[in-house]
Amino acid sequence: MTWLGKVVGGTFGFLMGGPLGALLGAAFGHQLDRNLDEVELLESDGAAGVQYRVQMAFFTATFSVMGHIAKADGRVSEAEIDAARRVMGRMELPEDLRRTAIHLYHQGKRADFPLDAALEQFRQECQKRYALFRVFIEIQLEAALADGVLHRSAEQLLLRICDRLNFSRFEFYAMRARLEAERRFARHSHRARQRARREPPTAREPSLADAYAVLGASASASDSDIKRAYRRLMSQHHPDKLAARGVPEEMLRLATEKTQQIRRAYDAIAKARKL
Repeated sequence: MTWLGKVVGGTFGFLMGGPLGALLGAAFGHQLDRNLDEVELLESDGAAGVQYRVQMAFFTATFSVMGHIAKADGRVSEAEIDAARRVMGRMELPEDLRRTAIHLYHQGKRADFPLDAALEQFRQECQKRYALFRVFIEIQLEAALADGVLHRSAEQLLLRICDRLNFSRFEFYAMRARLEAERRFARHSHRARQRARREPPTAREPSLADAYAVLGASASASDSDIKRAYRRLMSQHHPDKLAARGVPEEMLRLATEKTQQIRRAYDAIAKARKL
């Protein structure tokens, strides 16, 4: 069982306080007075307490803000709901934590959701852990792209979130280009694997242009630049490094998927270039 399964949200909400603590406390509600020994343990261990606060703030902000972005255009589409469910499924959340994530998602959709206050607390809890903000925004952007297009209202809200977290807009747009390329590359890869079961090896492979875009590189880049881009992305998404920076264990499964996708894109380029 992971840290998230051990620490009850109500008591942790009390420990963390602020708008994120209130959201989490409401999500767990009836369990408020359980596992007080967990809280005492955290209070007695400063380093562990800080790490737990960061991880719980990350989890709480992720699903509540995801719900808020989904409602940005006035309604939540089935594609957006499915995207949230897929994130929970990819994280392999047990049933109780899945219910908590769903509750947070619904709280985020409320008209009175305190977005700016929640983001400010998230920023303060994470301090200068820029890598956490990158993962957080990447998850939000992936969910916003669920139906294949980034609606203007969602884009404006994501940019507002970037500004509140002091996250570079330039990096946001570069991330968007990579994620859109990843979606295309993943679709082509899936189709290619399906065809490979039925057709000879001459079947068309995923787009090389998309593979370059996944790495944030151009086809004219040198071999050394390609390798450098690949190493940079792998470092940014490496589960061990993200764990050390405070990403919850459940969310590291998303990072593992991401590194696999990056590796497949690099392998396609390496094969084409005979690296």
